[in-house]
Amino acid sequence: HAGAVITQEGGILSHAAIVSREMKLPCVVGVKDIFEHVKDGDSIEVDATSGIVRKR
Repeated sequence: HAGAVITQEGGILSHAAIVSREMKLPCVVGVKDIFEHVKDGDSIEVDATSGIVRKR
């Protein structure tokens, strides 16, 4: 079960953003090069209000 959604591309009207909002999940979209820094299984912290994603 995901606690948040992060995308490398897209905007506030993207499918990911809309579905996340409907599911009441935090979402940060358009995070440049996110997949170069975060891999499957990594623990991350998401502050969707500020648009900040941190690797733990």
